[in-house]
Amino acid sequence: MSKKDIRAIEGTRDYLGEDGIRFEKAMDGAREIFTRFGFEKIATPVFESTDLFARSIGEATDIVEKEMYTFKPGSEMITLRPEGTAGAIRAYLQHNLHKQGSLTKLWYAGPMFRRERPQKGRYRQFHQVGIEAVGSSDPLLDTEVIAMGIAYYERLGITGIRLRLNSIGCSKDECRPAYRAKLRAEIEPNLDKLCKTCNSRFERNALRILDCKNPHCQEVVKGLPASYDNLCEECEDHFAKVKEGLAAQGIEFDVDATLVRGLDYYSKTVFEYTHGALGAQDAIGGGGRYDGLVEELGGPATPAVGFAIGVERAMIAMEALGACCCAAPLSVFGIGLGEDCHKAMSGMITRLRREGISADMDYEGRSFKSQMRLANRKGAQVALILGDNELAEGKVNVKDMREGGEQLSVNIADAISEVKKLLP
Repeated sequence: MSKKDIRAIEGTRDYLGEDGIRFEKAMDGAREIFTRFGFEKIATPVFESTDLFARSIGEATDIVEKEMYTFKPGSEMITLRPEGTAGAIRAYLQHNLHKQGSLTKLWYAGPMFRRERPQKGRYRQFHQVGIEAVGSSDPLLDTEVIAMGIAYYERLGITGIRLRLNSIGCSKDECRPAYRAKLRAEIEPNLDKLCKTCNSRFERNALRILDCKNPHCQEVVKGLPASYDNLCEECEDHFAKVKEGLAAQGIEFDVDATLVRGLDYYSKTVFEYTHGALGAQDAIGGGGRYDGLVEELGGPATPAVGFAIGVERAMIAMEALGACCCAAPLSVFGIGLGEDCHKAMSGMITRLRREGISADMDYEGRSFKSQMRLANRKGAQVALILGDNELAEGKVNVKDMREGGEQLSVNIADAISEVKKLLP
């Protein structure tokens, strides 16, 4: 009986080679850019109480109804997190950050889980980087958050990002509830033209019909009133200032009445980054305001805005654009010829690493020529070469691996300082 191959579960993937380099670049870029904007890292558990996601995302959303990994190991239903905002706000309240009386700026990175059909850029375990700015209703904070997402893409070498923008209003009677009622009145005579999913959405959340990708539904949507034309005075003013702030920064955007985002907690500003490399499903990240979420989860009324960016979708754009995915060059490769030299070289490599210098050596007993070829393959900038004669004299050869680079014989005690002179 042959043994069955054990493979990664459908909807998951491994990261290695060029993909691994792109993945690490996406993660490292988040730390660099988000920290630059004054955000602090938060790490939350990968599973939470199911009730957290039902209350925050919305029980009538596709995520809660169809896509969550939920199980009951004991007395409580728990769910693998399908997105990052709910857990971040739960932590914000649990650790009393709301009592500090100032704007809280958090960023996160990690795996998320949704039980959906795997396709290009969509996995059952995927990764997001995201930010949450909690405690201010300033429209310029919306602008800053949007600009930060664009800065992140630029850090990854992703050009050609398009920004879709909309406002879906607030919970005041004269704002989103009134618009929703108007929308339902306009849609009802055309229910027979809508897909089964949109008929269900009509009863639960008619706004979700606006972003349906079914061509028949899109034809109905074309004639519907726009949310940005049906805002209360406060939301209208807020949206105008967001647009002014983006224009002042030279950020181009398309106001799109069909953009509503898929989670119930959004209010006022919503936005989405898109890129042509992803085909028809071109969303690469997005977010918006969620001024009611903190209160919904048991805290005081607190304004907030944030975004989430799909790492795998960003990686598709990086690959399509040929964004650099080269591994960082190795600084030093050590070559020890013979057992005693091999042992001595191991000690030198350890000291180099303690100095913060990337270093490696051969552990397979290769010949001198083979080790030099390996040093080249690894992109080593400097080679340290130690033979029996050099060891007896307390010397080591330091070779500059750049074209035309020289080789010097130096005291072993001076090797690290000589290496540092050759490194950029």
